[in-house]
Amino acid sequence: MNHLNNHKTFGLFLALLLFAVSPSQGQTPKQQWQYTVTPQPEKKGVHVQLRLSGETEKSILFKLPVWTPGYYQLMDFAKNVSNFKATDGNGKMLEWKQNANAWTVDHSSNSGVTLDYDVKTDRNFVGGNFIDQDHMFLSPAGIFLHGSTIKQPVTVTINPYTGWTKLASGMDYLKSDTTTYTAPDFDILYDSPILMGKLETLPGFKIKGIPHNFIGYDMGNFDRIRFMGDLKKIIESGIAVIGDIPYKHYTFLSIGAGGGGIEHLNSTAVTFKGSGLETSRGRLKVYNFLAHEYFHHYNVKRIRPIELGPFDYDKENPTELLWVSEGFSVYYEYLMVHRAGLSTPEELIDHLRDNLMAYENKPGHLYQSVTQSSFQTWTYGPSVKKEDADKTISYYDKGPILGLMLDMKIRQETNNKKSLDDVMRTLYKQYYKKLRRGFTSQEFRTVCEQVAGTDLNEFFSYATTTTAPNYIKYFAYAGLDIDVKSTKFEIKRVLKPTPLQQKIYVSIFGASK
Repeated sequence: MNHLNNHKTFGLFLALLLFAVSPSQGQTPKQQWQYTVTPQPEKKGVHVQLRLSGETEKSILFKLPVWTPGYYQLMDFAKNVSNFKATDGNGKMLEWKQNANAWTVDHSSNSGVTLDYDVKTDRNFVGGNFIDQDHMFLSPAGIFLHGSTIKQPVTVTINPYTGWTKLASGMDYLKSDTTTYTAPDFDILYDSPILMGKLETLPGFKIKGIPHNFIGYDMGNFDRIRFMGDLKKIIESGIAVIGDIPYKHYTFLSIGAGGGGIEHLNSTAVTFKGSGLETSRGRLKVYNFLAHEYFHHYNVKRIRPIELGPFDYDKENPTELLWVSEGFSVYYEYLMVHRAGLSTPEELIDHLRDNLMAYENKPGHLYQSVTQSSFQTWTYGPSVKKEDADKTISYYDKGPILGLMLDMKIRQETNNKKSLDDVMRTLYKQYYKKLRRGFTSQEFRTVCEQVAGTDLNEFFSYATTTTAPNYIKYFAYAGLDIDVKSTKFEIKRVLKPTPLQQKIYVSIFGASK
């Protein structure tokens, strides 16, 4: 995220240079979409104006997404829109009609169209929109209407608000106007949340010359130098998995209190309070959470199931592979923190055992496979209804256990020469870098089997069915003994590990301190 010393109203601004290239680069766009957002804390909302110029149809369709990428639930953003008004370039009122998340505006001239509307912003959540007297967080999918094509360049100007001196977003800003951001298309716009207000910027750092920053609201008291030093180690361990940094700048956007975290191409929106760092257990929880959201810029945003982009913003985008996208990211959050030297082998094992118990000690594991859990998340959501709780599972619980088992299996079959890291690197290079698309379930399995050098039918049956995993067999690859007869699933090292068991254990868990 770039830093700019600005003595105007906004003071310090942060902006991120996006990796994406507009499909219309080098061409003159037929339309110009220019948005202006005016914060209105006193009304618990924002006023939005769109000035559309250039070639237009007589009947123009505008749409608001029904969900936001990274949060796999339908969200009725349209219900928050009010006071919708459309005028032509001469100020004449235009007729319009609304149907669900779409507005159709009748336009008989070529004089341009201006839309004005208000958006209620009262959901303090990383996938929602919120404003109070001290700050504003905008999830663009719930704010900005798109037209008949997503591949349309757009600019967004944020009007100043008294006392708010900082602004942050994933978009690049115009060099001539640091209150105006640009996006090459709506996919990038919707992937670039906006944070503004009385914010604090923590001491940033660079990795291979690339700036990494943390900006947030109401973060509390904690050792900022130590925190950012530890965060650098965590990010470095994540980068080491893939061996490539695909962005020009990266930032953590902390919205203060609220809920959750959502990943983006070169940023992540998170809830963060420094008080969580006061105990060793709390510190690990915070570090794991931030590592998870960071690793998503690889695993989801770039290493992704084929269903997760390009998106259909009008309906659900289900996939059976969230146990990989989310579950493996849980596994890697633990590995990143551990490889950064910030957790012990015992703590790493305890984290994984917690996931295993959460999965095994609920009756849902007898009814729902992890691929079904993934595909049906649009129905059940992150907060499962009480009447469905006993027949569902979470891919956040089973996913990391399958990640561990696959890692140990690959190491076993290759004499510890290959690992799950090789799978992730292959997916990144083959599908993101080379083919520039997501992968299918079969393609994912093929890569895993190629890296392992063997058939993985048994392993994948644990994902696609409710077959009980053979924990004893897989954990033994790393010289671990697991008590499957107890609800606590105690995990201990075997007394006399073989040389291969010892190598696999040390490669994953490291030597005990």
